[in-house]
Amino acid sequence: MPRFMGFVRMEENIGTPPQSLFEAMEAHIGERAASGVFLDGGGLYGTEDAVNFVVEGGRTTRVDGPYAEAKEIVGGWSLLQYDTLEEAVADMEVFAELHATHWPEVKVVSTLRQISE
Repeated sequence: MPRFMGFVRMEENIGTPPQSLFEAMEAHIGERAASGVFLDGGGLYGTEDAVNFVVEGGRTTRVDGPYAEAKEIVGGWSLLQYDTLEEAVADMEVFAELHATHWPEVKVVSTLRQISE
């Protein structure tokens, strides 16, 4: 059964999502966890404590956050499992629509990527 990673990207420091989005997400994720589609996931803290290791020219450099140049950051992730790619895409659209309905004033990019086995 194919597995997928879902990512949610948005601007940093845009405020707290409305309570209605939290409630809708809890119901959405709860249903998918009960059916075995949602395997794991969660929200991420901001970049203020993030650490990047940049490899370039054969050297590794540590770069600590926050990252002023970052316009969008990954704010959440999920590990999902579906029977088909088509089911995964359709369900990611439902997930994105929750954000459009409950937090329309922000730009959110929901990304779905299949995991290489």
